[in-house]
Formats: sequence, C-alpha cells, structure tokens
Amino acid sequence: MTAEPVYDANNPNSNYSLLGGFLGSAVNFHAADGSGYEFLGDMVETLDKANAQVAARMVGPFTKWRKYDASRQAMMKAQLERLLAVKGLSANTYELVSKSLE
Repeated sequence: MTAEPVYDANNPNSNYSLLGGFLGSAVNFHAADGSGYEFLGDMVETLDKANAQVAARMVGPFTKWRKYDASRQAMMKAQLERLLAVKGLSANTYELVSKSLE
C-alpha cells in the first residue's frame, strides 16, 4: 500500500487515510500471525521521525491491547515494547506507549 504513487508519507491526510482504512479492517489488523500489528508498529516508528503527532495518534489501537485474547495481547504488547525501545522516539509517542504498558 505504501508503494502506491498516490501515497505520500509526508502528508498527514495520506497517512490517516491509509492507516485508518487498514485499522478499520479487523481481518487485516488483527491477523492471527501478528502481521497487522507488525505493520502498524513499523509505520509508527517510521512516521515518528517525520511527523510525531501522526505517529502518536496511530498508537491508539495498541493502547487497547488488554481487551483481546492472550495471543493477540502478547503480539500487541510486543510491538509496544519494541516501540518503547526505539532511540529518539518523540515525547508524545513515548508517553502513549509507556502509559499503555503500565
């Protein structure tokens, strides 16, 4: 999806459109293999460098990780822990991620 010519990583609306649609698809976001969580984790890490506000907003679905089955909880928590370990993570994203793990 990010390889499409209409996608512009520097445009917040482009990111909201792409990720909003993806997050709205429970089948894709909550894929049993964790690929949806990994995709979102990768996107948050990438976006945080260019637009920390957009990245912080995209952490939202991870903040509800305790509401899912044990397998999905573990995969979502792993992404939060991975993000927390990113050096230079913005203050906004760091705060949301760290509070989600408390």
